[in-house]
Amino acid sequence: MDRKHNKKLVANAKNLRKNMTKEERHLWYDFLRDYDVKFLRQKPLGRYIADFYCASAHLVIELDGSQHYEKINIEKDSARTEYLGQFGLTVIRIPNCEVNENFDGVCEYIDNYIKTL
Repeated sequence: MDRKHNKKLVANAKNLRKNMTKEERHLWYDFLRDYDVKFLRQKPLGRYIADFYCASAHLVIELDGSQHYEKINIEKDSARTEYLGQFGLTVIRIPNCEVNENFDGVCEYIDNYIKTL
């Protein structure tokens, strides 16, 4: 198994932090940044960069745009989720449209998940 921290992805992760999608910015600045447990954004984990990562909850949150519903990307996302699971991480996938149309519900879902741990 790969090491959890991958220094080769750090520069790319920094670039992704500077260029977050509007949904990532919304979730980060309006909820996760000041949440009770610490989240990191664009965190290198093995061969991937997670949108949001909470070490204490062993949780990865991925925001998915419409391209994630194409067959090839569904397969890639499944492999990614399985890979991150090898580190003992749970991956929650949230469609961008949910962040845009049901932000309070998304925040409540994440909060409820964290509180059940």
